[in-house]
Amino acid sequence: MTTQHSTDPIHTAVTVVGLGPMGLALAETLLKQGHPTTVWNRTPEKADGLFAQGAHRAATIADAVAASPLTVVCVKDYEAMYEILDSASLVGRALVNLSSGTPTEAHAAVAWAGERKADYLDGAIMVPPPAVGHPDSVFLYSGSREVFDDHKSTLAALGSPTYLGPDPSLAVLYNTALLDFMYASLNGFLHAAALVGTANVEVAKFAELAIGWFLPAVVGATVLAQAPHLDKGDYPGDQGTMEMNLNALEHIARTSVERNVSSDQPKLMKALAERAIAEGHGGQNYLAVFELLKKPTPSS
Repeated sequence: MTTQHSTDPIHTAVTVVGLGPMGLALAETLLKQGHPTTVWNRTPEKADGLFAQGAHRAATIADAVAASPLTVVCVKDYEAMYEILDSASLVGRALVNLSSGTPTEAHAAVAWAGERKADYLDGAIMVPPPAVGHPDSVFLYSGSREVFDDHKSTLAALGSPTYLGPDPSLAVLYNTALLDFMYASLNGFLHAAALVGTANVEVAKFAELAIGWFLPAVVGATVLAQAPHLDKGDYPGDQGTMEMNLNALEHIARTSVERNVSSDQPKLMKALAERAIAEGHGGQNYLAVFELLKKPTPSS
């Protein structure tokens, strides 16, 4: 299947479908970078500001897709994409989906696009709307290498395009994993700030130490150093065992109770370490918890 090409690859015409905060940022960035940009949204008035900046507002979704060789979709989820594009001809068009979902849905989208003779690339946006267009803002893509290569110069207008591989589910899987990491990290910081806050320590002051030094110098450095060992399932306990870490986790849980802040999170971490010890990891280091996290949660 051959995707239609623009005579000027640097300023390929692009259609943006979906004008929520992120879709608006995508369209505005493409316009600023000189790409002829067509936009479509279920609520047409959301395109008013873009229209004033030079975007073309398509009357129908069929017109929107027909206007450009490349359509970028940024809507709620895969089902919304299917519903919106149902009445449009996708034959010979390149479709880049930046909507969120699951790995299974990403695989299904490839089959759906193939039935409609469209070239399809799955993607994920790893930055908030204000960061769209910055050269170091990461956008993840997976699936068709041909679509990625054909439109890399256009995708680069949005940020740094990173191709993860031919498995179409990788972008959404990375996105989910990184968001998982983000929320767990934020919860850890918020709980820690609540703890020191019981001594009237300002969050900004605590953040200087926690984020400015401890996160990169201790947590980040430890993870980077130990990551190769995780791939090998190697967790030497010569510098600290799971049992030693359980002692620290018990102190965190007890301190939380003493200081009258939520102890739910520390108790969950403590319970995880206790399960790791029960499963034979007591003499290994704390990262052996990885072996538990790779398996389904035991049913109660």
